[in-house]
Amino acid sequence: MSITVAGLGIKAGEHWLFRELDLAVGPAECLVLTGANGSGKSTLLHCLYGLRHPTEGTVEVLGRTPDERDVAFRRRVAVLLDDSDFFAELSPRQHLELLQSTFDEPDPDVDQWLDEAGLGERADVHAYYLSAGQRRRLLLLGAIARPHDVLLLDEPERALDTQGKSWLADIVKAERDRNRTVVLATHHPPLLEVADHVVHLG
Repeated sequence: MSITVAGLGIKAGEHWLFRELDLAVGPAECLVLTGANGSGKSTLLHCLYGLRHPTEGTVEVLGRTPDERDVAFRRRVAVLLDDSDFFAELSPRQHLELLQSTFDEPDPDVDQWLDEAGLGERADVHAYYLSAGQRRRLLLLGAIARPHDVLLLDEPERALDTQGKSWLADIVKAERDRNRTVVLATHHPPLLEVADHVVHLG
């Protein structure tokens, strides 16, 4: 299994977000987390990335305890969280080229990535001038256009238009076809159609 969660409980102050949560998600599978705001979706993703420690229970990602400070772990787990950001002075093309220069096996076809994301005509515009939806597409590209085995996405549909949400669903399908594991938190019901597992929190 790519992700194994056993007896997981997260407490926020005196309040339990959830308890006794068990999960098992394998390669080529997608887990979708649903629930109201404050139900613990983002918190669970933070646990899977090692940004937060559980109050009780255990979490394993790719056979190890998640630790976002560990370079080897970060090279296998791609993530788009609520606080993910970009360099406003760089263009989408420069973002991808900078990202890929840090990995051993970069994908040479940056133009293809940008075209598929609907950013081809804005490839050389500073990210500062992109719309909210275009910035979200750039952040999504930053998560998927790098080597990884697990993809964690926190409400990736935010600010996307109808076409962007369709592209997002295609991303998830492509990730599964590449034998990767996807976990995403969402308020967008159509994304449930690409899920192998659905967990409703709250």
